[in-house]
Amino acid sequence: MARYAITDIHGCLRTFKALVTAQLQLKKSDELYLLGDYVNKGPDSKGVIDFILHLQKQGYQVICLRGNHDQMLLSAVEKGDKVLKLTPAEKKMTLASFGINTFSHLSDKYTSFLDGLLYYLELPDCFLVHAGFDFNQSDIFKDKDAMLNIRQYKTDWARLNNKRLIHGHTPVALHSIKLAATTKVKQVNLDAGCVYYRNASYGNLVALDLDSYQIYVQPNLDKPYKVGVKK
Repeated sequence: MARYAITDIHGCLRTFKALVTAQLQLKKSDELYLLGDYVNKGPDSKGVIDFILHLQKQGYQVICLRGNHDQMLLSAVEKGDKVLKLTPAEKKMTLASFGINTFSHLSDKYTSFLDGLLYYLELPDCFLVHAGFDFNQSDIFKDKDAMLNIRQYKTDWARLNNKRLIHGHTPVALHSIKLAATTKVKQVNLDAGCVYYRNASYGNLVALDLDSYQIYVQPNLDKPYKVGVKK
């Protein structure tokens, strides 16, 4: 049995499939933890969710956390696309992937998936979350906004029972993820900016073996599509 973590897929279905099936060769005895941001920015948000649901239906152990873009899409169903921090081209791609012309038409299948996503997960040896925790709060596990959106925070390890912290949300260069895995640091940001293939530092989807700290790198296979260059 192996345990893997992947984050920030952002509609890059081909890349995600290649990482899971060809590189990880996922088995039903394995545990796959997905740390959020399945949708938006990339070309096939619907396909990513469909693939996750397919794996779960086939008996694979796929546990899904909530990212800020998953929350944004869920909010857009009720409040409209003004809540989405996306370019017009990115909004169009997301709508097209679901075969709809307005976010209020997103089917119950997908809203139920998004609404059921966990905000964080505690494992025996680590915490998993999309962005992180606000350690200035009296109860770090109640601040859902921070779990989805926080950046540049100082980790208070005592409040995590000295467990490791694995997250995504803020794209980082691949070499920094490789360094973190090689040195086995306690906090690892796995967001290699897969969707931002136009930026030379990014454009990869990464999986981390939570036990061995081996990383698996899958370059973006979904390009080309219209996406901004992440600064």
